Amino acid sequence: MPLGLMAVALVFLGLFTVGAGVGAATGFDLRDIFRGPDKPPPRDFPVLDPSRPQRLSIPAIKVEAPILMVGLARDGSVAVPPLNRHNEAGWFREGPTPGQFGPALIVGHADTRTGPSVFHRLHELRPGQRIEVLREDDETAVFQVNSVERYGKEKLPVQRVYGDYSRPSLRLVTCGGTWLGGTRGYSDNVVVFASLIGTKRR
Repeated sequence: MPLGLMAVALVFLGLFTVGAGVGAATGFDLRDIFRGPDKPPPRDFPVLDPSRPQRLSIPAIKVEAPILMVGLARDGSVAVPPLNRHNEAGWFREGPTPGQFGPALIVGHADTRTGPSVFHRLHELRPGQRIEVLREDDETAVFQVNSVERYGKEKLPVQRVYGDYSRPSLRLVTCGGTWLGGTRGYSDNVVVFASLIGTKRR
């Protein structure tokens, strides 16, 4: 694996300890991998202009959640919503907005010490199910789940998850697997891969 991608993989190793950001600092600027191509290639599917996401809807697992913006935590990792807002999802503001070219990243807690959180049932999603993201421009980006995958934190395929600029797509990420305790959190990352298939107006 190239050194740069190894560094990015390390950034995401910590997803999620309770209340912590996604991963640990490595000196790598995480924003680089979300930069994407200067000119996206033409494609036969919708592409939206940038617009901040406001609400996430996943009918199959009964998710209706506000979306707040998250950036980088102090250690250089992706921040997650604060524990007092654990039933909200967090859009990584350094990446694409949902509907733009590239993989928009939305993170959320699976649980906290007080009980289930917004992405508690994320692992139950199946290919073909719908995800909708209401944006600030009143456009709703409609995504279809391609796959739901689980990776050990040391084996996250960074380029596949975060470097795919072939079309507008969405990544939902939370924790899963075995609880390891303490600051280690869970053993795995649960990643939902979804592609933009349409839009609708509110």
